[in-house]
Amino acid sequence: MSNDVNKSGINVFQKYLTVWVGICMVVGVLIGKYLPGVPEFFSRFEYAKVSVPTAILIWIMVYPMMMKVDFQSVKDIGKNPKGLYITWITNWLIKPFTMYAIVYFFLFVVFKAFITPELATGYLAGAVILGAAPCTAMVFVWSTLTKGNPAYTVVQVATNNLIILVAFIPIVKFLLGVSNVTVPWDTLILSVVLFVLVPLVAGVITRVYLTEKKGVDYFENVFLPKFDNITVIGLLLMLILLFSFQGETILNNPFHILLIAVPLTIQTLLIFAISYGASKFAKLPFDISAPAGMIGASNFFELSVAVAIALFGMESPAALATTVGVLTEVPIMLMLVKIANSTKYLFNDTNVSKPIKR
Repeated sequence: MSNDVNKSGINVFQKYLTVWVGICMVVGVLIGKYLPGVPEFFSRFEYAKVSVPTAILIWIMVYPMMMKVDFQSVKDIGKNPKGLYITWITNWLIKPFTMYAIVYFFLFVVFKAFITPELATGYLAGAVILGAAPCTAMVFVWSTLTKGNPAYTVVQVATNNLIILVAFIPIVKFLLGVSNVTVPWDTLILSVVLFVLVPLVAGVITRVYLTEKKGVDYFENVFLPKFDNITVIGLLLMLILLFSFQGETILNNPFHILLIAVPLTIQTLLIFAISYGASKFAKLPFDISAPAGMIGASNFFELSVAVAIALFGMESPAALATTVGVLTEVPIMLMLVKIANSTKYLFNDTNVSKPIKR
């Protein structure tokens, strides 16, 4: 683990990610307002509706995350499947649909007087994309902070990455269709290939090659930590670029950031309660229950932002909604970590789960 990681297992960049996102928002909006030539320049680099600069920055973020996942652990899922069933059901059969329902209710009913139907539809589209992509990276941090079973967390993340490849596209297509938002299959497929499959394959190849050549200890304790800050820097640069395109929208509708954040926050709390509560009901140990709750509550916002941009463009309300997801996630998840740790006694287990061999 890198030197800038404190005893709690979360580094400075991760702990204050919301602050950095806020700074990026201000910088990006100022660039869009006073230096409009910058976003205009970057908008020229596009292929098949995919922004090339955004794609590069997304790869910088996602590739290191994919290297952390040991897919050989998937073969051991049958040894203790209960927690995985809860994770899969929550992430793929519940979460996308509660996201749609909650955001629709708030944007089209509660906040109807503050948002036009066109903007509400765009924000809903971004929320749908966000809800269909469970976390694959920061969940390692949340698991560490709750002293979760690390091997089991790896299996949860690995299987979710595999499910994303087949479930993300039809779920997004269906829910956007319900919202009367038409999106082309080819753009959706291209987005998943570019931002999930390509970095996934690259990460697996890198992991296998380096662990065979230099060993697991070198790979996990020397090689991987080199990417910690690079990943976050890639995210922050992408957000500056995104907010530079969103500058006019934000300046015209600053209150909308809060309106989007409200249903996203409620959704996060609800999904955590469902998965964490189901784990308690299933009598799972705390070190499996806590990560199960965290992986459902958090989102793969890097993928969500990339897909929203590919489908609707950097200046779209959908892209803004996914970015608000980045803005709200870290403080909410840190709060959920505290809730989990303070309710550990409810599980009445002094023992921990049997580790899955990796």
